[in-house]
Order: sequence, then C-alpha cells, then structure tokens
Amino acid sequence: MKSFFFIICITTVHKCMKYRLQGQHSQESFEQAPMYVAVLTYLGFGIVTLFGYFRDFLRAVGLEKCHLAQERQEQKDFVPLYQDFENFYTRNLYMRVRDNWNRPICSLPGPVFDLMERVSDDYNWTFRLTGKTIHDVINMGSYNYLGFAENNADFLKTVADTACQYGVGVCSTRQEIGNLSIHEELEQLVANFIGVESSMVFGMGFATNSMNIPALVGKGCLILSDELNHTSLILGARLSGATIRVFKHNNMHSLEKMLREAICTGQPRTHRPWRKILIMVEGIFSMEGSVVRLPEVIALKKKYKAYLYLDEAHSIGAVGSTGRGVTELFGVNPADVDVMMGTFTKSFGAAGGYIAGKKELVDYLRSRSHSAVYAPSMSPPVAEQIIRAMKCIMGHDGSTEGERIQQLAENTKYFRARLKEMGFIIYGNDSSPVVPILLYMPGKVVAFSRAMLERRIGVVVVGFPATPITEARARFCVSAAHTRAMLDQVLHHLDEVGNALCLKFSRRKYSPRPELFDETDFELDTADVTQDTYTTQC
Repeated sequence: MKSFFFIICITTVHKCMKYRLQGQHSQESFEQAPMYVAVLTYLGFGIVTLFGYFRDFLRAVGLEKCHLAQERQEQKDFVPLYQDFENFYTRNLYMRVRDNWNRPICSLPGPVFDLMERVSDDYNWTFRLTGKTIHDVINMGSYNYLGFAENNADFLKTVADTACQYGVGVCSTRQEIGNLSIHEELEQLVANFIGVESSMVFGMGFATNSMNIPALVGKGCLILSDELNHTSLILGARLSGATIRVFKHNNMHSLEKMLREAICTGQPRTHRPWRKILIMVEGIFSMEGSVVRLPEVIALKKKYKAYLYLDEAHSIGAVGSTGRGVTELFGVNPADVDVMMGTFTKSFGAAGGYIAGKKELVDYLRSRSHSAVYAPSMSPPVAEQIIRAMKCIMGHDGSTEGERIQQLAENTKYFRARLKEMGFIIYGNDSSPVVPILLYMPGKVVAFSRAMLERRIGVVVVGFPATPITEARARFCVSAAHTRAMLDQVLHHLDEVGNALCLKFSRRKYSPRPELFDETDFELDTADVTQDTYTTQC
C-alpha cells in the first residue's frame, strides 16, 4: 500500500514539474510605461511634426531646398506621387537621425565588427567617409543567434570546396537545370532535423513567405493573421487574394472568436462556407521578442478544422533543447503544424528559407510556387553552409548536440535578468534571444544609439513604421558567440546610458537571485501537492 501511495505521489509531482516547466515557456513581459512617458512621447512627436510642417512651408516658398524625390514642375497638376505621411516622416524626421542606420561595416559581422566612420555636412542628406575605422564594436544587432557567421578556415573548408565544385551561382530554376544534388541533400536534412516528411528550400527568406502563401490560399479562403506578423507574411496574404482578418497578438480569445464567426457566418454576402481557413503565426515575433502560444493555437486549429502556417524564421535553431524551434520548446508534435516555414538567415548564418510538412504539401508547391518555378536555385556554397551548420547543431560533425543552443539559452537568460534588475522595460518571452528595450521618446532613441556607439556597442534602434509610433525601441539580439565578458561590458554601458538618459521606466521590482526564490517556492509547492495527494488517497 505504501508503495502504491509513493508511486501516486511521484507521478503527481512529475506532472506538477512538467506543468511548471511548460508555464515557464509562456512567461512574457509587456509592461506599460508610466503615464508621463506616454504624454512626453506624444508631445515630442507633436513638436517635431509642427516643425516638419513649418519646414515644408519654407520649401514651398523656396526658402529651403528639398533633397527628396518630388514631382517635376510640369506634373504639378497630377495626383501627387510622393505626398503621403510616410514621405513627410522620412523628409522631416528620419533624415535628421539617419546616421543611426545603414552604418557601413568593413569586417565579418560576428560578435564584434569594424565600422567605417562617416560624417555629414548637410544634416544627414549625404554622407562622406573619413577614412578612419572604428574597431572592435560589440555586435548586439545581428541575428547571429548561434554564432555561425564566422570566418574560421577550418570550419568553412567544405563551403570553399563546394564553391570550387559547383560555382557560386546556378543561373537556372529548380524546374529547369538548377536542381543539384546538394539541394536534395539539404532538403532531406531539413526534413530530418524538423521531424517531418519532406521539405523544400528557396534562395530568399522573404520570398519563401510572400511567394508561397498565394499558392496555398486564394479567393474564397480566409486568413487569420496575428497583428504583429512580419511584412513578408502580410505581403503574401495580400497577394493571395484571400480575405484577411487580423486577431490580437497572441490572444486566443480573439482568435477563437474569429474562428467561430467564420464558421457560423461563412463568406460575406453569399454566406457560403470558406474554402480554407488558414491561421498564420510566427514562432518568435521579431519586434516584440514574444513566443507564440503554440499548444493553444493547435488546439483551436483542431477544434475548428483550420490549417496552421507557422513562420519559424527567428525560432528555428534558437529555441528548444536541440534547436528544433517552438515545436520542441512546447513539446508539440511537428505533424500538428500543417505548414512549417523557416529561414536560414538567422541561426544558420546563411541565406534562403524552407517550407516543410507532409510530402503532398511539398510536392504541390514544387509545381505551384512562384519561388520554385521562376526564382533561381539556392547558391551551392550557401546550401553547404546550411548543411554544415545543421550537422553541427545535430552533433553529426563530432560536436556535442545542442552545445551552442545551450550557450545561447544561458546568455539570453542572463542578459534579460540583468536588464530587468536595472529597471529597463523589456518586451518578450524569457526564452527569446530577441530583447527589445523600450525607449519611447524620439529624442532618446537618437541619443541612445549615438551614446552606445561612442562606447563601441553596435545596437539597432527601431521606430515608426516598423513599430507603433509611440513604442520606439532598441532591439538587442543575443548570440551564443557572445562571451560573458562581452555581455557584462554591454550591460555596464547600458546602465550608464540608461541613467544618463533616464531610460529606466520600469516600476516592477525583481529579485537579484530569482532562481533561489523559484527553487524554494517549487519545493514548498511540491511538498504541499504531495501531502494533499497522500491525504486524498487515504
């Protein structure tokens, strides 16, 4: 009898541990800024907008020259081609701060890189190089999650040999004479890595979405798209001709409401059933750092007989114990995802993308996808780089399986925890290597980027239209190639700049040693559960 009770207790504790671990994957932070921050942000944009209109008036009367493209004098009676708000934003706001983007790099974009110094004599309308180089800038902006953007001659020997054997370009499509043995080897390896029947690779990641979605859905179909999906997904949905409805980010109530309405009411006017309903989500959302609630999305997809399109551009290779993406992170069967898409431009240090799933799906796309029929094949050296990286992740090259993924997970956890302790507002999931720090005010965005570069830290700052106009941010991308000393140096300078510019808006308090609290809390929970279970059984 005691053995029976002991087995029940152990089983219950195991279930509790599994539930807690699954809950950890869904820990996300989207803290709202204090009211004064929002007010000052709107006020800042209001001031620069007023000055923008004033400068447009000066240009209209000829007191200031406009350097941007505009209609010719003989076209003054035509409908304006360039006059929209985004053009106004570019002309009057972006140009004043353009030095924070498009910085020319003159070295390998690994964990550190070199920058070519440039200056402007006309308020960023044009730049000139000074001939000087800024050396050893820590790279916190590239998607080099696993550190495969490297130039180690020993590691890249197979890539060099492939370039010698096949050349750099194929100059043909897969449908004609561009289907090489290395492409088929890569596709088989991708399918094995993900755990599906078949896969197909493409030479461009953006086109993998934008050119394949129109082959899957069309008129009479319904696409339910997360409001924060990437532009490539949005473009593909628009090109398909299908009806598009947007649900709130990672909000399962919003998604289920739309699914229920779609099933009940059908198509507009005719009320006929939709030919297909396709749910489109990302694994890791690139601007928020949040992770899709995949188990719940799959449950809704099965409940309402819809299809699921999962974009794992940022998650494949970066999350999961062996880098298999969000399906592995949540312990989900890959077969439950109808269309699995990903890119090789992030974790694999290469280029291109893939579509994976059932063999029938891939065979259908080979003859229907615009990327497959019209686009040139993937460059052979690029394909070999992906094979090399994937074999390294899988441990097929003699390295330890998941070694780089484990290092990335440790760096991500450490970096996020320290930022929270400092008082920054950061978005996203605790497992996500994409770490957005909210800056809000337009003036602070510019000052932050310039101050970090002065300290030899390369960061990416993002604003409208890539983000909502009041949620400008700096997006940090953590890499397995970052050493603890590099991260400490970045955090030290972040602390300085955050204090100088008053960027620590968070009102939450975090423990400097949260793991101790979690362990104690878990032990208490386990003891309580065990005692309750034993009492119930008795």
